[in-house]
Amino acid sequence: MRKLIFAMNVTLDGYIAAPGDDLGWSVPSDEFFQWWSDRVDATSLALYGRKLWEAMSSHWPTADQQPGATPAQVEFARRWRDMPKVVFSSTISTVDWNARLVTGDAVTEITRLKAEDGGPMDVSSGTLAAAAMRAGLIDEYAIVTHPVLVGGGTPFFTALDNWVKLNLVETRTFPGGVVLTRYETRR
Repeated sequence: MRKLIFAMNVTLDGYIAAPGDDLGWSVPSDEFFQWWSDRVDATSLALYGRKLWEAMSSHWPTADQQPGATPAQVEFARRWRDMPKVVFSSTISTVDWNARLVTGDAVTEITRLKAEDGGPMDVSSGTLAAAAMRAGLIDEYAIVTHPVLVGGGTPFFTALDNWVKLNLVETRTFPGGVVLTRYETRR
């Protein structure tokens, strides 16, 4: 059975995007960017919602060919292109870059994917993660907190019907006051 991890950057006040889907607050240090790149390399399948898919697929497929691309950006772009991806959307009709599109029920498909053999899966979308959270499918939360308050936007957590008890498994501080906390769901 695969492990499902919800890993996202989040503001101190709990948002993964500021109003207007603004992500300008989450500029990574080199060390932190390398951590994300290593996560992508270790992920056997990434699950995306439409918004984040459109943001990532508009930049990373060719980021390594941009003037001034750093070695870390070149490495991340290659890893991102190579990583298998599933995109959940009912409003787009095609995806590329080693991805497949699912237009049906996300919870049903994520449940099916979790039951397969394989390495860890990352869910990278607020709406998609909220559905997986409510269904009790998330095994780990990797919360990367940035020292900024944005006052609104897309929340990291969704309203839940039941408590979810967690065990702290890692903390790490990155330059700029960015803090990683990883929790596993108690089953």
